[in-house]
Amino acid sequence: MPSFTYTALNPTGQQVSGKLQVGTRAEAFRKLEAQSLTPMKVLEEAGAASTSKGKATAQAAAINEQVKLKRGQLITFTEELADLLDGGLQIDQALRVMEDRQDSPAVKKISGILRNEIREGSTISKALKRASPSFDDMYINMTAAGEASGSLPEILRRQAANLSILHELQSKVTQAMIYPSMLTVACIGMIIVFTTVVVPQITSLLGSTGSKLPLATEILIKVSSFLAQWWLVMLSVGVVAFLSFRAYINTPVGRMWWASAKMKIPLLGPVVATRLHAQFAHSLGNLVVNGVPLLNALKLASKAMTNVFMQNQLSKALALVGEGASLSNALRKVGEFPTLLVDMVAVGEQTGMLGRSLEKTAARYDKELDIKINRLTTFISPAIMVFMAIIVGTVAYSIVTAVFSTSQGIHSHV
Repeated sequence: MPSFTYTALNPTGQQVSGKLQVGTRAEAFRKLEAQSLTPMKVLEEAGAASTSKGKATAQAAAINEQVKLKRGQLITFTEELADLLDGGLQIDQALRVMEDRQDSPAVKKISGILRNEIREGSTISKALKRASPSFDDMYINMTAAGEASGSLPEILRRQAANLSILHELQSKVTQAMIYPSMLTVACIGMIIVFTTVVVPQITSLLGSTGSKLPLATEILIKVSSFLAQWWLVMLSVGVVAFLSFRAYINTPVGRMWWASAKMKIPLLGPVVATRLHAQFAHSLGNLVVNGVPLLNALKLASKAMTNVFMQNQLSKALALVGEGASLSNALRKVGEFPTLLVDMVAVGEQTGMLGRSLEKTAARYDKELDIKINRLTTFISPAIMVFMAIIVGTVAYSIVTAVFSTSQGIHSHV
């Protein structure tokens, strides 16, 4: 069993030293705490160090695969850790506090895993990489930069703010589509009810009179009959088309095409494009401000993009910057980035304040995104309402004219 030498403080504040024989460094910490000692230094004696560390890493790897944080949990974790570190706690103490008081099982579990990793001698950034796939390359590199510079609380706070902004950008687009989607579903439901329930009943009633029906009513009846007869075929064709589309966009070529096409869809495309440009400006600006070298920052910002087309364009820009081009010239040469973004990057490069310039650009895109989302919802909702009114009006007109024509025919025969 490995041996560990330790230096700790007893309850009276006196420094004590000794040796423990336990399985891992984390167990040594736990045993010292059980003896009311505050560990200051725990070192493993040479010999079994690699064995115990490999064992601990293997155990952690077996546990960590299933541990994932939602975006909101990741933001909460980052903010709370920053607050605790800012309050003067050491990383081990801060993680212990989070592990003890967290209501979220996922956050609690990750805090415990991180604490064990750090006690085994791992750096914070390496511990994050082992703890959960929720900590991406950008998060880990930012943490490593803060760890190296001694400004980890500030870096974590910036990271939490950046995560919150990106989460808000995504939520804005999602929420903007909820109401139009509900109206669309209601419109489709209304058409189905009219064509399968209302119209057949009216047709049966009017057909019993033997009167000639108006042209509008005959067209409505034929459409209703067609839908009633072929709805299963139309539904099957629709399902097959949808599944084929999904299969295509899951291929590398299809995914690239759809990522580009989404940015060109009327009304929705500008919203998607603005959100992606805002995300890029936020991510790159956050990295550059915190001292990450431009090439590395651009690479991380590219990986953070959820749109593969944008990732591809940024990879081209990264290659050009690697060959010596300025970022603004690289973005301009790629040709898929708006003039505002390219010009603001050029200004930042000229003034030596690229990070600040990108942050201002991101703020402008945030405002622009709000405007475009408002335009989208303002246009789509009335458009769907007008379409529904046209459908209802057409059906009502056809029915009323048929009833009126039938009643006239009945009166003429009396």
